[in-house]
Amino acid sequence: MTAVEPLTSPFAAPDRDSADPLRDTAAAAVEISHLRCEFGPLTAVEDLELQVPAGQIFGLLGPNGAGKTTTIKMLITLLPPTAGTARVAGHDIVREPVAVRRSIGYVPQLVSADGALTGTENLQVSARLYHLPRAGRGPAIAEALDFMGLGEAAERLTRTYSGGMVRRLELAQAMLHRPAVLFLDEPTVGLDPTARDLVWAHVEQLRAERGTTIVVTTHYMAEAEALCDQVAIMHHGRVVAQGTVPELRASAGPGASLDDVFRQVTGGDIDTGGNLREVTRTRRTARRLG
Repeated sequence: MTAVEPLTSPFAAPDRDSADPLRDTAAAAVEISHLRCEFGPLTAVEDLELQVPAGQIFGLLGPNGAGKTTTIKMLITLLPPTAGTARVAGHDIVREPVAVRRSIGYVPQLVSADGALTGTENLQVSARLYHLPRAGRGPAIAEALDFMGLGEAAERLTRTYSGGMVRRLELAQAMLHRPAVLFLDEPTVGLDPTARDLVWAHVEQLRAERGTTIVVTTHYMAEAEALCDQVAIMHHGRVVAQGTVPELRASAGPGASLDDVFRQVTGGDIDTGGNLREVTRTRRTARRLG
C-alpha cells in the first residue's frame, strides 16, 4: 500500500502525556442530562438521564424505534441534540466534539471494513485517520491484529474473512488509538452463536486488560444478561428501567429473566423487526457477515 501523509481528521489520537479523565475509574465515562432529540414533530429521545461508570460494559436495550441508535449518534457527535447535555470521557458533546471523537471508538451495525483491502491495510487507513505516529503504526497495527486473533489473516483480503473475523477486525480498527469509550451498535447481528461468543470474548478482554468502557446496543437479551454490568431499557425515547441485571430481575418477580423485565417495562412491545429501512439494513449486514 503506497505511503501517504496523514489525513486531516477530527479523530486524531490524544496526547498520551496529557491528563486523561477517561482513565479515572471513579469518574463516569458517559454522563447524560435531559438529553432530547427531535425530528420535526417526532421526538426520538426525550429527557434522557443516564450515567455510565468508567470501566463497565453498559447495555442499552429496547425495541426498534426506542431511541437507542439516536442516542448513540448524539454521543459520538454524529447528530446534534435538540436540548440537554452529555459528556463523554469528560468532554461535552456540543462544545468539545473533537475531543469527544479523539476519546471514542465506534463499531456501527453496518459492515464498515473494506473488503478490497487486507486486514493490515484496513488498519493502516485507520492509523492515518487517527493520526497515529508514523514510526509506531506498524507495531500498533500488529498488536491490534494479534489481540483480536487475526495475526495469521492479516495479509488476506477482508472479503475472504468470516463474519466473526470481520467484526473482530472492526473492533481492532475502533480500538487502534486506545479510546476511553467504545460504542458498539448491534455488534453481533447476523453472526452465528460461536462467532458471537468469540466477538464478546474479545470485548470482555478489552475491558479487562485496557479498562475500556463499552456501551453496547443489542437485541439479544441473553448477551446483555451474561455480559453487561448494567443495562438501561429504552421505550419511546425514554429510559423505563435501569440497573444491574440481578436488580432488574428481582424487580420483576421471583425467577424472572431479563426477557420478562423487558416485556414488563415495555408493555409487551418486543417486536424488534423494525421498519422496512431497518429490516433492509439488517439483512444486508447479515448477508455480508455470512
